[in-house]
Amino acid sequence: MTTTTASGVGFRSERGPILIALMLTTGLVAIDSTIVATAVPSIVHDIGGFSSFPWVFSIYLLAQAVSVPIYAKLSDTVGRKPIILVGIGLFLLGSILCGFAWSMPALILFRVVQGLGAGAVQPMAITIAGDIYTVKERAKAQGYLASVWAISSVVGPALGGVFSSLGVWRLIFFVNVPLCLLAVWMLLRAFHETIEHTRHKVDYLGAGLLTVSLSLLILAVLEGGQAWAWNSLPSIGAFVVGGLLLIAFAAVERRAAEPILPTWVFSRRLLLTTSLTSFGVGAIILGLTSYVPTYLEGSIGTSPILAGLALAALTLGWPVSASQSGRLYLRIGFRSTVLIGVSIVTIGSLATAIVAPHPNVYLLALTCFVTGLGMGLVATPSLIAAQSSVGWNERGVVTGTNLFARSVGSALGVAVFGAVANAIYAKTPGGDHVPSVIVHASGAVFVAVVVVALVVAAAVLAMPRTSAVAPTASAASDPDKDTAVSV
Repeated sequence: MTTTTASGVGFRSERGPILIALMLTTGLVAIDSTIVATAVPSIVHDIGGFSSFPWVFSIYLLAQAVSVPIYAKLSDTVGRKPIILVGIGLFLLGSILCGFAWSMPALILFRVVQGLGAGAVQPMAITIAGDIYTVKERAKAQGYLASVWAISSVVGPALGGVFSSLGVWRLIFFVNVPLCLLAVWMLLRAFHETIEHTRHKVDYLGAGLLTVSLSLLILAVLEGGQAWAWNSLPSIGAFVVGGLLLIAFAAVERRAAEPILPTWVFSRRLLLTTSLTSFGVGAIILGLTSYVPTYLEGSIGTSPILAGLALAALTLGWPVSASQSGRLYLRIGFRSTVLIGVSIVTIGSLATAIVAPHPNVYLLALTCFVTGLGMGLVATPSLIAAQSSVGWNERGVVTGTNLFARSVGSALGVAVFGAVANAIYAKTPGGDHVPSVIVHASGAVFVAVVVVALVVAAAVLAMPRTSAVAPTASAASDPDKDTAVSV
């Protein structure tokens, strides 16, 4: 692939329209992750199904996670643009269907469509940024994308609350319609890539086995201890069948001409350690986002809006450090930069666990901000290190694998942290409504987050030392690229 050199990273640069389009598409997924939760009471009041409502989130996360590796591989075959447009189209369709949902089962089904769209949108946005920006520029570009999550962490809950209070919860889905259409228009207008079409063999069997096996395993993790007991027949069956199918998938991939998830992704030390790092990042994010608001609201009666703003400090710190991480990794390398980041994450999460016995909104916001600063120096440089180690025709798979690991880490984090908290709640009848018990359970979760941070530190220590050399264009040093992007 050859990329036209364009100076600067920002809205006024030649690649500005593409960056804006990528931020819009990222915003679709980012806002959706926060806006729906605030509308729970209104949705349940209107269409019922309170006991089934957790599936609205679980099924979306599942559909997104299992589809990421498939989209990632396809993008290395047919190009990024067709995949991201398909993703936006599916997200748009799912949003419209959700807006017209007449029952809880219908809403859950339509969330699958939304999740399948999100599975293409987020990794493709990050991959395209990796394609059009140099190694030096990518940190700043990823900072722009990360800022979307910071904005969404404030805007999403606010919009959801307003729509719910007005009794028009369906607008939380219909608001995606103009955003999707605008993103498509900008991508069609600004982003152009030329693919050298060659004959490819689609790994349908591998894709099917991966989807079914991961669906069963992630469902088992998400619903274990919730919808069914861990030692129940559904739980054991899902783990066993999912595990067997995953083994079958690995066997198929060894013989596939063009595997959907190549084995070399796990045989290269840099890619393996960065994926493990991303796995831990996903777990830490979910541990904090799931329990910080509950902890503040249940312990000292903090309003949902104020609790949400305390959590927003996490995503406010992230883009600040992510956008500046390039200055560090160009000078001291990726591994050293990520080590600094994981040290800050550990300090922030440890401080959260220390202050937990004495609930205070402002102290918790400060510790979340520190953790977010560290996250920006962990997630962004580790992803860029992985992207920069491969050519265009492998970058989609590498990016998709990294984000897939983060999704699986989030799913497992939900299960493990939930088990920790539920074990404490179970000791006291109605414990999830007793402030002292909530403080104890949340504190245990925050300690578990510290443990995950230490595990991530171990993975980072195992990363190979690689220098970040900034080429004149993102593809200049990749002789095996087979497409062209004009900007």
